Amino acid sequence: MTAALSLRGVHKRFGNTAVIQGVDLEVQTSERVAIIGPNGAGKSTLFHLISGKLQPQQGRIELHGQRIDGLPAHAIHRMGLARSFQITNLFAGMSVYENLRCSVLWSLGHGYSCWKLLSGMKDANERTESLLDQLGLGHKRHSMAMNLTYAEQRALELGVTLGSNSGVLLLDEPTAGMSRSETRHFIDLIRQVTHGKTLLMVEHDMGVVFELADKIAVLVHGQVMAYDTPTKVRENPQVQAAYLGGHISGATHHA
Repeated sequence: MTAALSLRGVHKRFGNTAVIQGVDLEVQTSERVAIIGPNGAGKSTLFHLISGKLQPQQGRIELHGQRIDGLPAHAIHRMGLARSFQITNLFAGMSVYENLRCSVLWSLGHGYSCWKLLSGMKDANERTESLLDQLGLGHKRHSMAMNLTYAEQRALELGVTLGSNSGVLLLDEPTAGMSRSETRHFIDLIRQVTHGKTLLMVEHDMGVVFELADKIAVLVHGQVMAYDTPTKVRENPQVQAAYLGGHISGATHHA
């Protein structure tokens, strides 16, 4: 079976500094995989390589069996890979509804067509309404993105990512900066709205990782030290010594 996302021997250097050193990773369709590792391990660089923001010097990256390394980010996006960012990336002066509809318009092939009446685009409007319901943001439909709470902005950004209708989603620290109650809600939201999609995320909160991920990839010094189920990663003494220390055995789910 062809993997949704496949990396083979991927390398990335910045000058004399090797940041990614021969990463091999395979994510199957509908799997949820978390990438963890200490600061400076290369997690963000790896996301940049997969999404096309950066290009590897060596190696191969495939999306559903099609090679994507060397392609620009917009081309990869159109092939079915969407990414959210660590820092909220929204149209601040546009409403919740408008932010979602912009994403939906592109996914349905409308683009920003000035000669078409938005009110007549039934498919786009129905898809936008559906996203509003899924995100629980219907009551905020007319609110400007800049006026939302931080957690609401993160939910809207997730919706914009989903609006592309991509099958593979990259989420960069989706719960960063949230309170425990907000994180609990966001875990449930991610689980609900990404059902059936392939998910690759970078996340520092081990409670989130162990609750959401089917597999965990441990990245240390630009290399995948371990890639396995949460239970096996938790029990891996090499991983504990190199990164997680004693706290992995005590990692608990958010209550």
